[in-house]
Amino acid sequence: WMAKFECHFINGTEKVRYVVRGFYNREELVRFDSDVGRYVGLTPYAEKVARNLNSDPAEMERKRAAVDTICRHNYEVVTPFSVERR
Repeated sequence: WMAKFECHFINGTEKVRYVVRGFYNREELVRFDSDVGRYVGLTPYAEKVARNLNSDPAEMERKRAAVDTICRHNYEVVTPFSVERR
């Protein structure tokens, strides 16, 4: 099991998108996108996992708040390595 966490900054911190992707055996199974606001399963089994994760209100609140607590909070640290290198 591996997870990949991504912050996508559009126009500085004005529009921020937080994406968490869950992989098993190099196949993406589950994805959380802050624009969608919930987990999405990409296989039949992962749909059950996503449904289970979406039913936990504390988990959903944590993921939705990650846009501010993770992405916007670390914007100043990430900017020199990502945004300004273009």
